[in-house]
Amino acid sequence: MAFWSRRRSIDAMLAPHDGPALKKTLSWPHLMALGVGAIVGTGILTLIGVGAGLAGPAVMISFALAGLVCACAALAYAELSTMMPAAGSAYTYSYAVLGEMIAWIVGWSLILEYSLVVSAVAVGWSGYAVGFMNGLGWVLPEALTVGPHVAGGIVNLPAVAIIAVVTGLLLLGTRESATLNAILVVIKIVALIGFVAIALPAFDKAHFTPFMPNGFGAPFVQTGVMAAAAIIFFAFYGFDAISTAAEETKNPGRDLSIGIVGSMLVCTALYLVVAAAAIGARPVESFAASPEPLALILRELGQGTAAQWLAASAVIALPTVLLAFLFGQSRIFLGMARDGLLPRRLAKVSARGVPAVVTIFTAVVVAALAGVMRLDELASLANAGTLAAFFAVGLSLIVLRVRDPNRPRVFKAPLWWLVGAICMIGCVVFFLSLQTRTQFWFLVWNGIGLVVYLGWSAWNSRLAKGEEQAG
Repeated sequence: MAFWSRRRSIDAMLAPHDGPALKKTLSWPHLMALGVGAIVGTGILTLIGVGAGLAGPAVMISFALAGLVCACAALAYAELSTMMPAAGSAYTYSYAVLGEMIAWIVGWSLILEYSLVVSAVAVGWSGYAVGFMNGLGWVLPEALTVGPHVAGGIVNLPAVAIIAVVTGLLLLGTRESATLNAILVVIKIVALIGFVAIALPAFDKAHFTPFMPNGFGAPFVQTGVMAAAAIIFFAFYGFDAISTAAEETKNPGRDLSIGIVGSMLVCTALYLVVAAAAIGARPVESFAASPEPLALILRELGQGTAAQWLAASAVIALPTVLLAFLFGQSRIFLGMARDGLLPRRLAKVSARGVPAVVTIFTAVVVAALAGVMRLDELASLANAGTLAAFFAVGLSLIVLRVRDPNRPRVFKAPLWWLVGAICMIGCVVFFLSLQTRTQFWFLVWNGIGLVVYLGWSAWNSRLAKGEEQAG
């Protein structure tokens, strides 16, 4: 079998592997908290303003469209993750269904996505934290709060510090970090519910007219509903981090599907309510350009104290996004290292059941990025990597249903052909709606990835060396 088409056997994938295993410590409440923690973050706190600026009040449709594509991706993830409960997420499914080369591209894209999200959120958190500390009279030198892209800046020390703290938490153990994550998620949800409760009394339906001032949009048109949906997509993904925890789940057949689908339902409903409350409370143009639109709306409503509490909750709870994505990134590295596509020393698991080596390696990389790069540079490519992974998951769902219809499925996606098609088509349309610069650098990244694969990984994988039977 040619190296570009060889596939891992699902049965071999599920067989016990050599070396220490990840500990099974998670149940569905932990997984839902992991998903909600990853999804609810800088997206809803900042991107609602960006989306409203592109689509006007019709950003409600943008949220619904992004939510629809992500919901279909979530159903595909739920079916595939319960069939293949192994660390690696979309990379693992692609390896078993679409072949090694496609799996490498998906894994390489996920590395891009997770690394940039962790770094971008750390930089965003730093901005909130520095402002919060300034308000308390704790002023850090500017040289230590921004990277060298700003005159006088050296390193964004708070961004590096929060990554170090989250990494230490992950090294303590999966269950311990998941429990704290659940507590912080509750803080975020309460803050958003509080925003809705304050904003709704000021609701004015006149703010929804004109509803669609910039039209619906289309591929390559970077305004309107579709352009907003392509950006707001950032606010939804994160549930895929749940699938990376499959190997550490007590009852993956039940818990993974509840965690993935449940977190998407909760977040979609929450986002739509928050968006409606925000637009109803204030005209779109008043908050579209703000980096903190929800806090701005509260201040314009005369609720300065509530705005401060919302900012404080962001500082306290945004690290849940870091935790979820750093967790997922390390598990994707682990899966690729186990398969021999990355150096196998990265696959070592500590006595606490944690992939310590790869967690520390990942933290060093993302901390370096967060310390010296700008937020917009970090976030610009994250969506493209996610869209590639979601497309592969939708395709894997369809291909596996056709190729192996009788394989046991603990969770079955309803209308699988429609779910897979919506997922794939939506990802292509969203990708074409991204900025041309983003598309270009995504292709450059994967070009580099193919050079690495053809030059080293294709010859060092377990399948290449005959250490595992191909599927």
